[in-house]
Amino acid sequence: MNMDGELQKHYALLLGIGSPWQVKTVELKMGEKKVEIELDWQWGQAAKCPECGRACSLHDRAPERTWRHLDTMQFTTIIRARTPRSDCPDHGVKTMQVPWAEPHGRFTLLFERFAVDVLLASASVSQACELLGIGWESAHDIMRRAVERGLERRQLDALKHLGMDEKSFGRGHSYVTLLTDLDEARVLDVVQERTNEAAAELWQTLTPGQKRTVEAVAVDMWEPFIQSIQKEVPGADVVHDKFHISKYLGEAVDKVRRQEHKELMAEGDETLKGTRQLWLYNPENLNPEQTREFTALKNLHLKVARAWAAKELFSKFWNYQEEGWARRFFADWFGWVSRSRLKPMIEVAQMLKRHLDNLLTYLKHHITNAVTEGLNSKIQNLKASARGFRSFQNYRTRILFFCGKLDLYPL
Repeated sequence: MNMDGELQKHYALLLGIGSPWQVKTVELKMGEKKVEIELDWQWGQAAKCPECGRACSLHDRAPERTWRHLDTMQFTTIIRARTPRSDCPDHGVKTMQVPWAEPHGRFTLLFERFAVDVLLASASVSQACELLGIGWESAHDIMRRAVERGLERRQLDALKHLGMDEKSFGRGHSYVTLLTDLDEARVLDVVQERTNEAAAELWQTLTPGQKRTVEAVAVDMWEPFIQSIQKEVPGADVVHDKFHISKYLGEAVDKVRRQEHKELMAEGDETLKGTRQLWLYNPENLNPEQTREFTALKNLHLKVARAWAAKELFSKFWNYQEEGWARRFFADWFGWVSRSRLKPMIEVAQMLKRHLDNLLTYLKHHITNAVTEGLNSKIQNLKASARGFRSFQNYRTRILFFCGKLDLYPL
């Protein structure tokens, strides 16, 4: 059914359009629960070239297109229009830009803005699709366009503390590398693999001026990452993340436990059976019963107890304010571990000694990859809700949409 002129004016106000565009018809399709709004360009109005903005003659109109708009009283609302094509002396025949949507977009600006809010607030993309009444491909297209807008608008003039880390992508040994802004808790970009070439590609997403502002980069002891930092941002300090150091020490403690447990079990001794978590947990997180059990274990003069004590003692390294005192502490700690005859602990101690200068930089900058690890956890949830990603580009889009803190809105 055709609506009267007042309703057409009403929809024109809601859509925010004016001359030379006008609402031609508004059709309500009750059976389909749909409202279709036909817009028309007032013939005779001067056209503008979308390339240069020059006023020129109107050539013709492109075939009719449709755009999904915000629902009207729970009725799906569709905009239909034939977009004029300008005839520019310099650029030839070009399809003009419409005021209610972006070029090549299938949704109006208002719908995309609403969709971005729904996607950000939903527990999963599937849930957002259900709420919006769109398919997965449409949702991904909205996210892709939002990320493109956000990256174009993003300002990175004061980057000081960055983090570089890896994250699994697919099955097997498939990884991506992330560059994060630790101060703003956001992902700057993502590239495939964790090689020298991948790290270099990641740094190329920053301009020379942006790289000059970087003061320190928190990173694991993965050599390709270290080399890329030294090459691409030579003025920045490499800071080995203390949480990764704790992980290495914890893994060494667990190796000692496994070896000792195997030896004890050969003698019929089950002392260490079922105690793995006690040696790995923070003692402050143990319940009273676990605390009593752990205290008894530590008093048995076990090898794993000595390994655990070495791990716990090293945590004092991060509390020093002066480099000289930290070096003295490390020398004493290293000497003790070297004499411990605990091979897994000795191997980690030797690794830390090789990278000591980049451990000491923590005392200057006090940065860690805790922010990056938090983002990794969020990324893992994205992977889980999507049940994995077949395409790296889809994975990158999803990460930047939810973890990039970008200005995603079309308006």
